[in-house]
Amino acid sequence: MHLDHAGIATHDTDSLIFLFEDIVDAELVHEELLDGMKILFLDVGGDYLELIEPTSEKGPIASFLDESGPGIHHLAFAVDDIDAALQRARDRGVELIDSEPRPGAWGHDVAFCHPKSTGGVLIEFVEH
Repeated sequence: MHLDHAGIATHDTDSLIFLFEDIVDAELVHEELLDGMKILFLDVGGDYLELIEPTSEKGPIASFLDESGPGIHHLAFAVDDIDAALQRARDRGVELIDSEPRPGAWGHDVAFCHPKSTGGVLIEFVEH
């Protein structure tokens, strides 16, 4: 398991692309629309920043922005076996948002752990 990306919620991905390209030499490597979100991945030396912009007024990112404003939304960890990662979290008493993997960006399976159980940080498992 290793850190895959940091997800950043924003109202304006276009502005953030230019900012991160300029200040940390990031390169846009992937863009897609998924479940009411515009998602962009920026490569920063082999690690990624995921910029997430809601495309509607409803949905988890729109709600997050309404409640918390722009900023870090989640940390994602790459796993070889997402089912095993979920079971390991369950075994340690971590509350899960997703009890089963679901489709995520880039066609990867993903699942989230509730921040109430992870020190206030939304944790995502991503199976590559």
